[in-house]
Amino acid sequence: MGTADQTSQSMIARYILLAALAILLAVAAQTAVAQTEPGPTLSQVLRRGYLSCGVSDAAGFAQPDDKGVWRGFDVDFCHALAAALFDDPAKVRFLGLGARERVAALQSGWVDLIGGAGPWTQSRDGGAQRAIYAGVSFHDGQSFLVRRQRSFASAQDLSDVSVCVQQGTTYELELADFFRMRKTPYEPKLFPSFEEAAAAYAGGRCDALTADAAALHGARAKLTGPENHDVLPDLLTKAPHGPLVRQGDDQWLSIVRWALFALIDAEELEVSAETVDAALKSEAPRIRHLLGVEGDRGAGLALAGDWPYRIIKHVGNYADIFERNLGQRSPLRMERRINALWNKGGLLYAPAAQ
Repeated sequence: MGTADQTSQSMIARYILLAALAILLAVAAQTAVAQTEPGPTLSQVLRRGYLSCGVSDAAGFAQPDDKGVWRGFDVDFCHALAAALFDDPAKVRFLGLGARERVAALQSGWVDLIGGAGPWTQSRDGGAQRAIYAGVSFHDGQSFLVRRQRSFASAQDLSDVSVCVQQGTTYELELADFFRMRKTPYEPKLFPSFEEAAAAYAGGRCDALTADAAALHGARAKLTGPENHDVLPDLLTKAPHGPLVRQGDDQWLSIVRWALFALIDAEELEVSAETVDAALKSEAPRIRHLLGVEGDRGAGLALAGDWPYRIIKHVGNYADIFERNLGQRSPLRMERRINALWNKGGLLYAPAAQ
């Protein structure tokens, strides 16, 4: 009798274990399917047949050329994302937006992302705006534009100078704090707009112009003899710039974020548009994984496994995008400085793609 009871209990326990295992396998299968199905934003983009990207007019970042074609650093990021989605960087449409229009356009669904917004702050990242930054594509901050003949090598050299600045902005406040903390005399010259402040500097009405470094490079490019002016390397503030997406769609956030990381990682691994085809035959594990030769880079993103290859083949890596829009191959002739890779003295860093 005892043996029969033990056998019965053993069979019941086995059935329970089998049932539990079947449930776990079913849940795992459903999870796997859910991870590979397009989420709401990706579904809308694929159904529409093109990416909708919001951009703000800024020299080097997003400006229409004389034919009305948008070009720039943020524009190329959206081209890279379109390449990942469609294997065609041209499948993107751009909507020019002012600073006050960006979040509304994003939340209304007019655009799928903002190609580059900044600066990244707590109030802008979440909260009532219900938007979230996918990463930092460009590190910016307040600096100074000065004439090279004055031999200012650093902001610390500025003393008893006149500085043109836009009135009623954080630039004016940071400027005052900078000189007050150093107990150094200066003369602020205030103007209603940055354009007027830049024009005053160009006309010789002040010794320096202050704003974010990217804007200063744009102002320098418009000067007669821009090579006679320098944007100092010091940054008074932190103003990180990057793509912005709606909250509530983690898959889309991951797609945009990892597209940015792929650009950075490709530069670090020295894989460019010119070398990407040859890199497919590389035996280096990191390169093979980057390009989707090994592993499935599309897992969990509902993308093709070779989406990073598509980005690099069509658009290039981070250095390619930087140099043609902001760097030495552009009118801005911006140095990489803190926008260099982490292993070259900068702040750019991408997590491991594994």
